[in-house]
Amino acid sequence: MAIKTFKELKVWQKAHELTLYIYKITPKFPLQEKYGLVSQMRRAAVSIVSNIVEGFKRKSVKDSIHFYNISDGSLEELKYQLLLSRDLQYITEEEYNKGIELSEEVGRMLHSWSTRQRK
Repeated sequence: MAIKTFKELKVWQKAHELTLYIYKITPKFPLQEKYGLVSQMRRAAVSIVSNIVEGFKRKSVKDSIHFYNISDGSLEELKYQLLLSRDLQYITEEEYNKGIELSEEVGRMLHSWSTRQRK
């Protein structure tokens, strides 16, 4: 059974869950971070899922892999931003751990999906 829409991709579903989680935890950040760290984290999270979607729609494997690589880079960026948020005490250790757990799962799924596309 061929996948017809990006919404059917398990990696997209998990990355979307991560994005929703980031939007859930960032409103409690200090107001001065609204256009700083909050904005950066949200953009990185949205970039992850957006590049999965764009890669899915590309016609060549090379183009698709390019967007999956961008998604992976945004994922690493978000992992650092979660670490910084924890160290600044904007999020709890529990929130950090959940964010990292989701991020690492997305990373594994993205790697697996990208590898399958190359074959």
